[in-house]
Amino acid sequence: MMLSRALLSAAGKNADLSVPFTDLSIQWRQIEGRALPDIHRLFQSGSFTLGPFVAQFEQAAADYLGIAHAIGVNSGTSALHLALIVAGIGPGDKVLVPSYTFVATAWAVLYVGATPVLCDIEEDSANIDVADAEERLDAAVKAIIPVHLYGQPADMAGVMAFAARHRLVVIEDAAQAIGARFDGRCVGTFGLCGCYSFYPAKNLGAAGEAGLVVTADEAIARRLFALRHHAQSERYVHTELGFNYRMEGIQGLILGHKLPLLDSWTDSRRKLAQAYHERLAGLPLTLPQVVHDDHVFHLYVVRSKDRDRLRDYMRRAGIETGLHYPVPLHAQPALARFVADAQTFPVADRYARECLSLPLFVGMTEVQVERVCEAIRQFFGSSS
Repeated sequence: MMLSRALLSAAGKNADLSVPFTDLSIQWRQIEGRALPDIHRLFQSGSFTLGPFVAQFEQAAADYLGIAHAIGVNSGTSALHLALIVAGIGPGDKVLVPSYTFVATAWAVLYVGATPVLCDIEEDSANIDVADAEERLDAAVKAIIPVHLYGQPADMAGVMAFAARHRLVVIEDAAQAIGARFDGRCVGTFGLCGCYSFYPAKNLGAAGEAGLVVTADEAIARRLFALRHHAQSERYVHTELGFNYRMEGIQGLILGHKLPLLDSWTDSRRKLAQAYHERLAGLPLTLPQVVHDDHVFHLYVVRSKDRDRLRDYMRRAGIETGLHYPVPLHAQPALARFVADAQTFPVADRYARECLSLPLFVGMTEVQVERVCEAIRQFFGSSS
């Protein structure tokens, strides 16, 4: 499909009219004045690994999420790995995982020597389908990892009831959903452990890699604090196999300055999502639904049967988009051995074929939203 003359002119003559997928510099400008003096103090003190800024952030995060213990680590993937260890999951065990998620969810299962059992997802939420999970259950399944994908809470009432019936451990992957709530309670606080990622582009992003594990169990928290630091019960005394999963001081510092702004940033994401809803209504797109009365819109993912052509049209119009996720776990070469020939994942496959993530970021302007929507309307031949 040819670009309209108006879009060709805008994209070709004025780069300022292009729309990035995200712009993290806007968040930095909001905290720069307060963060720079602390960065100077950090370098003066040499608190580069763990240290006071990490401890302060851990306490603030625990208070924000309404849970007793928060343990800072070096990535969301590490958070999931440690959570499965303290849950007692290991070789011979199986773990239910949605097939439509980032691969790190499955990596953590493999890291502990367990087997991922891939499940299909719900049509409306893109989160794990408990009914499908029940069909894939066997006696070796010991845990379930619901993923709160795109910032949308999974059906935690259904997940927790299912887990209770079958005596399964629940580890929540809330990497994309910090601040999202299910029935008034923060996601990540329902299971034995909740895991968060602070990859820079997340709703709460670090200045590099960082993650968090939370738990209400004091004994488990003590073990997590030790495991991330080479499993030291005291200096140079190692009680089990440990890991160098420590959070850097600079990440705790940056996250500590961003956390007080998270709710206002989430409000802005919801307003941008609502603007997309209103401007894209009536087009041949499947728009994201708010299924459980809450959504923090880490991503605004539409679905189109003509996804690839639409994405190419947007690119030529100067608008960046993303694909989250075009290759589901059951189609990943590294996970092929865990998928039987007879197994099917129709909803996950449909999402993978049709998903398209539109630009949505803190500081995005109404003009930029309109540019994105106008390009989509032009593609589908609608007037503005």
